[in-house]
Amino acid sequence: MSYLEKLFSFDGQVAVVIGGTGVLCGEMAEGLGKAGAHVVVAGRSEERGAARVEAIEKAGGKACFASVDAMSKASIQELCDKVVKDHGRVDAVVNGAGVNSATPYFDIAEDEFDKIIKSNLAGVHYSCQVFGKQMIDSGAGGSILNIGSVTSFLPLSKVFTYSASKAAVLSLTKNVAREFATQGVRVNCLCPGFFPAEQNRKILSEERVADIMRHTPMKRFGEPEELMGATLLLLARGAGSFITGEAIYVDGGFTSMTI
Repeated sequence: MSYLEKLFSFDGQVAVVIGGTGVLCGEMAEGLGKAGAHVVVAGRSEERGAARVEAIEKAGGKACFASVDAMSKASIQELCDKVVKDHGRVDAVVNGAGVNSATPYFDIAEDEFDKIIKSNLAGVHYSCQVFGKQMIDSGAGGSILNIGSVTSFLPLSKVFTYSASKAAVLSLTKNVAREFATQGVRVNCLCPGFFPAEQNRKILSEERVADIMRHTPMKRFGEPEELMGATLLLLARGAGSFITGEAIYVDGGFTSMTI
């Protein structure tokens, strides 16, 4: 095994990607499969999950689909129990399920607010509880990667509830990282910039795109595969072994820009 393989290899490890049926977390799932992990693609859509599993296997990796409702702690516990029963371990978890909305502030209904907070924040909390306990109790440790956003750094206009939820995800990440640090479990936050995906395409008007480009030094959107370097770093037992409670922004410079 080469030096780089020792740093970034996931051979023999089991990685669970909650939200792996989506565009961005699906790409993360594929990257983990290529790095040697047996990937559990977890989400609601069996059809999209099966397509992602097929892509991972076609690239030479190992994967399976598992159904989960990320807004239900009971469902996440069932997922964890199934993974341990089928594979014997959990080494890495990505918490990437989430929803967005551009509803004007005074029009945000209670049910919409509750749904976004429960999906984007509570779901991450439930997963950290469930999988974190499993990793600690097993004695083998592991790594958890929560998906934040550039809005974890500063609020973004038009997506009020989403911004609040992602800021809270980063705060939760830091708190949980502190709690787990002495028990062999690392917890970090990956904060993507603008990667056109299903949950944000509907709000990317021509004016909105122009505003984003003015604030992005690299003057372009990100491509899903550009998340893999940070993903592997933060989850790898080798390369990321002393990184916890951190946020890495993969945003083309968006959060470094003022005027």
